[in-house]
Formats: sequence, C-alpha cells, structure tokens
Amino acid sequence: MTANLRNRLLLLLLLPLCALALVGMWVDYRSAAEAATQHDQRLLRLLPVLADSVLAPPRQGDPPLLLLAPPVAEFLRQKSAYAGFSVRDAQGRLLLGDAWVRGALPSTHAPEFHSEELDGVTYRVAVQRGPTAAGELVVALADGSDPRQQWAQLLLVRVLLPNLVLVAAAALAIHWAVRRAFKPLVDLTEAVERRSPRDLSAIDEAASPVEVRPLVHSLNQLFALVEAQAEGQRRFVADAAHQLRTPLAGLQAQVEAWALMARAGAHPDLGGNELDKKVPPAHAHQAHAAITLRANEIEKLRDATRRTSQLAHQLLALSRADARSLEAQAPQRVDLKDLCESLLEMYLDAAMGKGLDLGVEVHPAHVTGHGWLLRELLSNLVDNAIQYTPAGGSVTIRCGLQPAGGGGGACAFLQVEDNGPGVPQAERARVVQRFYRVPGTQGEGTGLGLAIADEIARVHGAALTLGSGAHGQGLRVTLVFAA
Repeated sequence: MTANLRNRLLLLLLLPLCALALVGMWVDYRSAAEAATQHDQRLLRLLPVLADSVLAPPRQGDPPLLLLAPPVAEFLRQKSAYAGFSVRDAQGRLLLGDAWVRGALPSTHAPEFHSEELDGVTYRVAVQRGPTAAGELVVALADGSDPRQQWAQLLLVRVLLPNLVLVAAAALAIHWAVRRAFKPLVDLTEAVERRSPRDLSAIDEAASPVEVRPLVHSLNQLFALVEAQAEGQRRFVADAAHQLRTPLAGLQAQVEAWALMARAGAHPDLGGNELDKKVPPAHAHQAHAAITLRANEIEKLRDATRRTSQLAHQLLALSRADARSLEAQAPQRVDLKDLCESLLEMYLDAAMGKGLDLGVEVHPAHVTGHGWLLRELLSNLVDNAIQYTPAGGSVTIRCGLQPAGGGGGACAFLQVEDNGPGVPQAERARVVQRFYRVPGTQGEGTGLGLAIADEIARVHGAALTLGSGAHGQGLRVTLVFAA
C-alpha cells in the first residue's frame, strides 16, 4: 500500500517536471527560430550590398572585380569560420568567392533561402539573382551560425541531456523526500505486520502521522472490542471450569469410595459383611452377581468422573495459559531438572500400575518463565505418553542444554519420548489444535493436552516440535527455549 502511494506520488511529481522540460525545449526552439529569423533578415539586407560590391572588369572577357563593402567585409570577418559567399553567372559558373557556397539558380529576382551541410556544419544560404555592375549575376551568402540550424545538433548536449539530468536529479530528490515523508506510515505498517495475532494492545496514536490518526483510532477501537470479547470468553471458560472443579471433586471422591467398597464385595449402602447376614444363602449367588454388575457400573462412572474432572482442569489451565492473562505475573527462574524429577515422582505409580518403564535423563538447565505453567505443560506431555503407550513400553523425560542454531550459544530444552503408537507425520500439525484427536486413537482423551502445551510454549517464546521416537517408533515431543 505504501509502495503504491510512493510510486503514485513520484509519478505525479515527475510528470509535471517532464512536461516543464518539454515546454522548455519548445521555448528554446522558439527562441532559436526568432534568432534565425533575424539572421535571415541580416542576410537579406547584405545580399544587395554584396551585389553592389561586384565591379565591371577593365577589359571585355575578364572576370568581374570585387570590392567588398564594409558591411559585407565585417560580416565575413566576424564569422570567418562559419561564413562564405559566391558570385556566379547566369549559367552557374563560379566567378568570385567560395565554390562550396552554391545552390539551385533562382529563376526570379526574389531572394531564396536553403540549408546546406558541409563538414558537419549546417549553413543557411541566401541566394538572389540581380543586376550588378558586371551584368546580371547570382550572388549568395552563407552563415553557419544560424541557431535554428544548429539547434537539432545541439539538442542532445544543450537541451535534452541537461533536462534529463535535471529530471533524474529531481526524481532522486523526490524519492528521498517521499521516503522520508512516508517513513512514519511505513513504520506503522511494519509494527502492525509484526504483531502477534494475540496482541490486541492499542497503537500509540501520538506516534502516528496526523493524516492516519483517524485510521489508528478506529483500529484501536476494533482492538478494544475484540479484546473485550476475547476476555469475556476467557473469563467464562475460567469461571465455568473453576465452578465445575468443586462439585466434580466431591463427586469423584464419592465415586472412588463406592468403587473401593464395591471391590471389597459390599454394597455401597451397607457396611462390612452385612450382606452375609441379611441375604439368604439361596440367593447369595444372585446378590454377588448384582454387586459385581454394580461394581462395573461404578468403575465406569469413576472413569467418566475422572475424565470430566481432567477436562475441567485442562480448560482452566488453557484459560490461564493465555499470554494476556499473564502480563501481571512476573516470570521467575525455573529449574528444569527439579521439574522433571518432581514429575517422575508424581507419575511413577501410574506408570508402574500400567507396566511402563518411566525414567528421566536430566542435566542442569534453567529458564525464565512461569514454573506452574511449565509444570502443567510437562504434566500434560507425560500424562499423554503414559495414557497412549501400551503395557511394557517406556516413557523418558529429558531436560538439559543443546547448541543453538547460528552459533548463538546454548538453549534449554524439555523432552518427553515414548515408544507408543506415535503420531503420523501428516497429523502432527493438527494434534496441537484444541479438541482434535487422531482418528482411530485408542483410549480416552479430551484433545487438549498438546494444545495446552503449545499455548504454554507460545507464552514462553519456545518452540514445540513433534517427531518420531528412537528407531522411528513412538512420539518425541521437544520444547526448545530461546538461547
């Protein structure tokens, strides 16, 4: 947009300059034409004087004599390099003067003008037939200083070239001036282009050119409306998730208690061995079958409650991971090694219960960020790895330092690798989207784990990449922080 404005402004300024240059050329040519007319008038006045300078020969048959009148002599002296004359008889034979001053013999006594080129010089030649002291002769005067005749040759050097240089210099000056004038607008354009889609802060109107301040004001109003709408959505998700956590926690605790009692062989409403006391032996088998069926139902209810609680927790984490909601929280120094070791302790029982080998390969590394968010990120990655890795598999948590690209030192990283089914190459860009799960994926899930991890990575200016595990099997999720 700014480039088009610059080009249009440059074109609109250069076109009048070119028009002025053409007008200047026309005025120059008109001046040359007026000067040439004066030269023609001078030659016309000198022709009769030249004819009067021709005297009769002393003897019959001799060539006529020439006694140049002072005006003709002065003219030839002043323009010795670009002037000449000739006197010829009625048949065109040269009697006096320069042989190169010639032309068509006039048939009348009216003066005639024509141009003749010699040695790269264009001469204006005036010719007239008339009576002289030696009889009727043809006299001619040539002037090579006619500006109209030289104008075409000097057009490039004296007119066209200076005008082209002037236009080129003006174009450079205008381009520089336009570029300087448009710099605030270009800076504003680049500032908007560099903005993150999540950055809805207002643009400084005072730093914008006066001409575009109404546009900047409208943009700020639009940003404010979008920010308010997004804030309302975030607040709703956070409030809903927060309100769901308390009843879901109570429900989950109750269901867990029922599940324990069901596995112990007692009805949830009875205690200890009340079943043996109140149920006749003949119906004991049917009672135990009913208890087993109810235990299975309670187990399913427990799993559903856990998934619902996890969803509420992840929705709350996703809302809190938004970059704008973290502006008031100062980042802190986070020890990645301690973080990995604490996650190992947290998920060790779950991994052992599923028959997985959960281990760590950690080296000292520190980053600046929000520790609770990085813990949430790593927790989601480890939870996904344990959930989707089949029994007998392995999950490894890593952290440390690795060389940064371009020789910029070292950068910290977090990594979770498993040897489970992995994620196909074509699906890796989509699994970080919210609520998306790879078609045909086994197990329960909400499709939010990797989305939360990606959101937290963005908050910390880190890059989250998905790749294949060792020997091309499983999934390796790596979070690389800036150097």
